[in-house]
Amino acid sequence: MKILLVGEYSRLHSSLKEGLVKLGHEVTIVSSGDGMKKFKTDINFNSKIKASFVLNKLNSLCIRYLNTDCIKIENAYRFKKLLPQFQGFDIVQLINEDALFIEPEKQITILEHLISQNKKLFVLCCGDDFTSVNYYLNDNLKYSILTPYLKDNSLKDRFVFSLKYTTKPYKKLHTFLKLNSSGKIATDMDYHLPMQEQPNYLGLIANPINTDKLTYCKPVISSKINIFLGINTHSKIKKGITFFEKALAVIEDKYSEKVAIKITENLPYSDYIKIYNKAHILLDQVYAYDQGYNALEAMAKGKVVFTGAEQEWLTHYKLEEDTVAINTLPDVDYLVQKLEWLILNPENILEISKNARQFIEDEHDYIASAKKYINTWTR
Repeated sequence: MKILLVGEYSRLHSSLKEGLVKLGHEVTIVSSGDGMKKFKTDINFNSKIKASFVLNKLNSLCIRYLNTDCIKIENAYRFKKLLPQFQGFDIVQLINEDALFIEPEKQITILEHLISQNKKLFVLCCGDDFTSVNYYLNDNLKYSILTPYLKDNSLKDRFVFSLKYTTKPYKKLHTFLKLNSSGKIATDMDYHLPMQEQPNYLGLIANPINTDKLTYCKPVISSKINIFLGINTHSKIKKGITFFEKALAVIEDKYSEKVAIKITENLPYSDYIKIYNKAHILLDQVYAYDQGYNALEAMAKGKVVFTGAEQEWLTHYKLEEDTVAINTLPDVDYLVQKLEWLILNPENILEISKNARQFIEDEHDYIASAKKYINTWTR
């Protein structure tokens, strides 16, 4: 089949493409590279404004005083110019409801054109969208990425990206995709739970991980245990990173002779990976029920990851607590306790590391995942 994957978050579409190509399909990815992560893509429509420090600052002023986002205007112009290349595909898949990062009204027009010249369109539930954000706002889970906002509405400015999906234009975009796509696919439990009652929901397909490219490295603890926290300041509050920072301060004070702690901010993906390759323990995120790409790739390499591993996830994969990952809670004392358990019992790091790699091979293999996508697209 001829397949077009639109948008990229954390190498999801890239890993899926690698699996699909192994199965003999022709695949093209068009994306903006996912911001500062700068992922490679077949066709790039990355904003020149966003890439320029000066122009980006000027655009912020345009948004604030003129209510005009020039990056979205540029994205619309650049993607529209590419449309003649995007025809004759059997499958088109959007990474998210806002895959193009264009104003909804204009995005609908462009998507109408894209749909008209291809056979089937699917949408991933990956990242914020209309359904998940409204589900979280109704407090249907014990916690979510919107928990900080629900506890403190003064943080509204920090959640503009998420809350935009509750506005009329984005609801219209959601309705358009609901009516004009062949269905939606969730990539992990955080999106599966909100989608379960939706009539156009096709099910959960676990994120594909290319373990051929990710070498397992058995932990060697010769002196100190290396703990790594890589922070993206744009999503820091949503991920509950402050709980990690406070827990690490306690650990540093109590176990400075046993641990080496590394904290970074806003590193490009390539630089980030170089640092976390040295880690035994990776702190990923607090407000999650399942693992995102960062955690999964770290688990594939044999890291012990503090991430979403809630009971719903354990039940789905028939796992026991603390066997392949450490579930995180918005509780500093709890996080300190879990870190201490590993620091004082380093043999647990070795066991979880081995189990984590096996779990990724069993449940997230990129070729097996690609086969599930093919079955879902064609059934």
